[in-house]
Amino acid sequence: MSDTAGNPSPVNLRLPDGSVRTFDGPVTGTTLAEDIGPGLLKAALAIYVDGELWDLSRPIEKDSDVAILTKKDEAALDLLRHDCAHVMAEAVQELFPGTQVTIGPNIEDGFFYDFARDKPFTEDDLEVIEKKMHEIIGRDEAIEREVWDRNEAIDYFKKIGEHYKAEIIADLPDTETITVYRQGEWLDLCRGPHLPSTGKLGDAFKLMKVAGAYWRGDSKNEMLTRIYGTCWADKKQLKAYLHRLEEAAKRDHRKLGREMDLFHLQEEAQGSVFWHPQGYTVWLQLENYIRNRLKDAGYQEIKTPQLLDSKFWEQSGHWEKFRENMFVVPDEVPSTDEGAPIVSADARLMALKPMNCPAHVQVFKQGIKSYRDLPIRFAEFGCCHRNEAHGALHGLMRVRQMTQDDAHIFCREDQITSESVAFCDLLSSIYRDLGFPDFKVLLATRPDVRAGTDEVWDRAEKGLEEALNTAGIEFDYAPGEGAFYGPKLEFHLSDAIGRTWQCGTLQLDFVLPERLDATYIGEDGSKHRPVMLHRAVLGTLERFLGIMIEHYAGRLPLWLAPTQVVVATITQSFDAYAQKVVDQLEAKGMRVKIDLRNEKINYKVREHSHAKVPVILVVGQREMEQNQVSVRRLGSKDQTVVDLDTIVTELSTEAKMPQG
Repeated sequence: MSDTAGNPSPVNLRLPDGSVRTFDGPVTGTTLAEDIGPGLLKAALAIYVDGELWDLSRPIEKDSDVAILTKKDEAALDLLRHDCAHVMAEAVQELFPGTQVTIGPNIEDGFFYDFARDKPFTEDDLEVIEKKMHEIIGRDEAIEREVWDRNEAIDYFKKIGEHYKAEIIADLPDTETITVYRQGEWLDLCRGPHLPSTGKLGDAFKLMKVAGAYWRGDSKNEMLTRIYGTCWADKKQLKAYLHRLEEAAKRDHRKLGREMDLFHLQEEAQGSVFWHPQGYTVWLQLENYIRNRLKDAGYQEIKTPQLLDSKFWEQSGHWEKFRENMFVVPDEVPSTDEGAPIVSADARLMALKPMNCPAHVQVFKQGIKSYRDLPIRFAEFGCCHRNEAHGALHGLMRVRQMTQDDAHIFCREDQITSESVAFCDLLSSIYRDLGFPDFKVLLATRPDVRAGTDEVWDRAEKGLEEALNTAGIEFDYAPGEGAFYGPKLEFHLSDAIGRTWQCGTLQLDFVLPERLDATYIGEDGSKHRPVMLHRAVLGTLERFLGIMIEHYAGRLPLWLAPTQVVVATITQSFDAYAQKVVDQLEAKGMRVKIDLRNEKINYKVREHSHAKVPVILVVGQREMEQNQVSVRRLGSKDQTVVDLDTIVTELSTEAKMPQG
C-alpha cells in the first residue's frame, strides 16, 4: 500500500503484549523479529498475521495484529511436522529418482507422505532415508514461497513425471492460489506456511513404519507406499514420545487380553468380540457398577429391539447421514419350498440400530406424559452395530458390534441446567471410581450440515454453556464438531501414560423430539416438546474396557479383576488347608481359584503373576500350623505372613465395588 504521492504507507504491527511497532512500508516477519532482538530472530519459525500463520519472509502490507511463533509454542509442532514431511520427500527423491510424491499431511504425533514407486518401500529403507534427511537439514536449505500460474504448474509437474501433483492442481478450485515451495533445488506443491530453512527443523524426528495406501483413499485406485514419521520440538520430547510408544506396546489390550484369557477376535466375526469367562466376568462387574450408579441417580433401565424399520431412521434423520454405516436387511419371509426367501413388493427395509435414540423415543411416547413426570431418564446397555471399514477395526477400541452405556433424559427446558449439572457430577464421580480423576471438557458446537434452525441451536448451545458454568467446570470449544441434531459436551480422560480418550458425551437435542413427535402435557394443558439429553459415561463398554486394561497395564483393581485371589500350595500335603482358605474367601463373595498342581511354588507364582492375578496366597507347613497365609501382591516383590481371618477381612473389604 502507498499514499497518494506513491510513497509506501506506514505499517503498524501490534504484538501480543499490546505494544506497537511501526515500519515505513511492507515488512516481513523476519524483519520484525530482528527489530525485537537477535534472540527472537534466531528462534523465530513463522508469524501469525491477524490469526493466520504466515511464512516469515512473506511481506505484511497493512496494519495487523501479529505474534512470532517459536518452538516453545505448542502450535509449532504442526509446522515442524509439515516441514519434516517435505524434508522426507526431498530425501526420497534424491535417493530414489523417479519416485512420485503425492500427499503428505500432519497427523496426531507426526506425519506421513504417500509415494508412487514401482518397487514399494520397506522398513529397511527407513534408515537410509532418515540419514539423508539429517544431511538436508545440515545443508540449511532456504525454503521460499512462490506463486505459480495454474496451467504452468500443471505443465511443469507433468513434464517432470509428477502426474499425481498435476492431478491435484487440476482438481483445485479456480479461486485457489497455486503456491509452490522451493527447498534448495527441490520443490513441492503446498499451501504452506513453512520454516525459513531446513536447518530450523532440528533433529528430533524419526521415521516409524511403512504401509500401503490407495491414491485418494479409493480401493479402485493405485496402491501407493506410505511412510510414517514423528517429529517433535526437541530430543527430550521425542524420547518421551518413543517411551510412551514402548509403554503402549507393553500395555496393548490385545496382548494383555490373550495373556489374561479375556477375549479374542477372529476373521469370521469381523469387529465383534468373543468374550471368554474371565473377560465376561470383568464386563459384568463394570456393567453392574454402572447399573447401580444409574439406579441411585434416578434412571430407569429399559431394553429395546436391535432391528428396527427404516422409517424410524428416516424420520430421525439418521438414514440420510448414517445409512452407509448401517447394516440393512430387507423384511423377508421364508419361502414355502427350499428356495430363496420371498421379499414382498411392499416390504420395507430393516436396519440393525447404530444407536438407541429413536427406540428410546418410542418408549417415551407410550402413554400420556405430564410435565410433572419430567425428567424421565431411560438407560439401556444397548447393543448396536455400525458398519466400520475393515481397515479401521482395532481390537476393542474400534468394533462393529458395541454395547453403549446409553441413556436419554427427557426433560423440560427449565430443567436443562439441573439435569446437565447432575450428569457432570455423576460422570466425575464414576471416572474417579474407575481410576481416571483427570479429564477435560469440550463444548462441540453446530456443524455445517445440521438439522434444526439457528434459533434452536442458539438455545441448545446456550443451555450447555450455562450448565458448565453452573457446575464450575472449565471447558474449551470444539467449533463445528457437534452432532447433526444438537451441540454436545465431550469428556476426554487421561490415562496412566498421558494419552487422552474421548469417552463420555452429553448432547442437547431439540430436534429429535420434534421429528419423532414426542410430547408431554404442560402445566397449561397443551402439548409441548420435551428436550432430549443424549448421554453416556463410558461410551461403549468394549472400548472403555480396552482403555482400562491399558491404563492399568492389566493390573485391574481388586473389585474388577476376573480372578481376585489364587490360593497355591507348596506341596500336596496342604491341599485341605488351601481349600479351607478358599472356602472362607468365597463365603465373603470373592472370586478365588485354587492351584493344587504338583509344580514348584515359584513356577505357580510366575504363571499367575503373568495372568495379572492381584493376590496370591501361598500355604505350606508353617501357614497351616499357625492358621496363616503368605501374601504376594501383584507388582510387589515383598511377601508377608498374615493371619487367615485378618487377610479374609482385609481382602473382602478391599474387593467391594465402589459406591460413588
